[in-house]
Amino acid sequence: MHHFPPRRIVCLTEETVETLYLLGEQDRIVGVSGYAVRPPQVRREKPRVAAFISADIPKILALEPDLVLAFSDLQADIVADLVRAGVDVHVFNQRDVAGIFAMIRTLGAMVGAAERADQLARDFEQRLAAIAAQPRPGSRPKVYFEEWDDPLISGIGWVSELIEIAGGDDALPDLRRHQAAKDRIIAPEVVREAAPEVILASWCGKKVVPDRIRKRDGWSDIPAVRNDRIVEIKSTIILQPGPAALTDGLDAIVAALWPQRD
Repeated sequence: MHHFPPRRIVCLTEETVETLYLLGEQDRIVGVSGYAVRPPQVRREKPRVAAFISADIPKILALEPDLVLAFSDLQADIVADLVRAGVDVHVFNQRDVAGIFAMIRTLGAMVGAAERADQLARDFEQRLAAIAAQPRPGSRPKVYFEEWDDPLISGIGWVSELIEIAGGDDALPDLRRHQAAKDRIIAPEVVREAAPEVILASWCGKKVVPDRIRKRDGWSDIPAVRNDRIVEIKSTIILQPGPAALTDGLDAIVAALWPQRD
């Protein structure tokens, strides 16, 4: 069952799927997370074996994977079951932009495509550097990013960095040190006091309702609410730490912070 490079890979989150496709190594993928939507053909090409925190273990085992790729403590239970069943598992845990580059390079090495992965990571590094170097009109807007609305959760590491690369300042920069969502729960007053000029929201897997944000107690004074600068960023392009966040996710942040003046 052990091959190098592994011939049969199951990906339990979407960023490893997208990375393998970008490396041209998608033929190794035999099963994916139900959330994998990038690139679009993945829906047609690959069987779905898992949600994010639950998986069909017998279905995964039936695919006879050489390697299963997972992400973070949130998938620890699935991983434990697979390890007990004798499967090789690698659990990534990248939480910042440097971690995303490391994931790309590590994954490339695991599938025998180290040089291509290094080039892919370098291309992304150059893209981010070019965006960060763009001259922007006026001062850096203060930005609050909301990952969940009940309770309020903010400060996810790589998003905070991408806001800065896009030319904004994270309104709550100290939260990015905390990995667990429970450590990034904030009181509504904290946002009111931070007075962000732009609110970006991405409620993990559900549609953002800007009106609900506007109607929060005391939030009518927040500049972002007053000036109607509440922008939804789709969770599929920002909430997974992989290529999507570095491309479409970052572009969406730039567009929200620096709308084209007609």
